[in-house]
Amino acid sequence: MGVDLLNITGLKELEQQGPVVMVNLMRFHARSLDGDGSGWDAYLRYSALTVPMIKARGGTLLWTGDAKAVALGEQDGNQWDYLALVYYPSVAAFIDMMTSEDYEMRCDPHRRNGCAEHVIIATAEAYSKFKK
Repeated sequence: MGVDLLNITGLKELEQQGPVVMVNLMRFHARSLDGDGSGWDAYLRYSALTVPMIKARGGTLLWTGDAKAVALGEQDGNQWDYLALVYYPSVAAFIDMMTSEDYEMRCDPHRRNGCAEHVIIATAEAYSKFKK
């Protein structure tokens, strides 16, 4: 579930010029794997380090929220604890962050300690109410 699972080939096939919003689906460990608090606590440490890296690449955190219930679809395998929508100006900016030594050494260990599962889905905008 680490950076080694990053789908570089699939990402590079996406439009490289336009912005992308990454939909993050997370399920947390009850206890952080390093023993330092809960999985949520480890994820907060991860976020504190990662958000400045996102901003440094022209991105921003758009929205986060607790997952409450599966409204449509199969329950099994679709129980998530938390969601985040993260804007990047390009797929290249996302890849640059995720493959940086700083991310791998400082951020990813907290993500691994906190998340039992973390899926990131790359999206291309079809419509947005966020635009002015």
